Amino acid sequence: MQFIKHDLGHRTDGDMVEVSLTAAANVRLLDSSNLRMYRYGQKFKYIGGYYKHSPVQFEIPRPGHWYVVVDLGGYAGEVGSSIRVLSGEALSG
Repeated sequence: MQFIKHDLGHRTDGDMVEVSLTAAANVRLLDSSNLRMYRYGQKFKYIGGYYKHSPVQFEIPRPGHWYVVVDLGGYAGEVGSSIRVLSGEALSG
C-alpha cells in the first residue's frame, strides 16, 4: 500500500499535531512500533481514522517518537498532506 509518512521526531505528551489534506483520506498518528506493524500489514494501534475535511488535530498521548501516516486505504486517487506541530507549552501559554 502506498502512503505518506511524516516523521514528527520525539514529542512529549500534550503536543498537538495539525494535518492538512488535499482530499479525503485515512490519517493515523502512530508510534515507532505501531508504524513498523502497519508497514508489515500486521495489527496495529493508532489514533485517527478517515477524514473528509481538514485540518485534523491530534494530541500526542505520551512521550516518544511519533509519525503521521496518510493513505487512501488501497483505493485509487491522490492525496497531498502537510503537518504542523504545536508545542503543548505554546498552547497553554
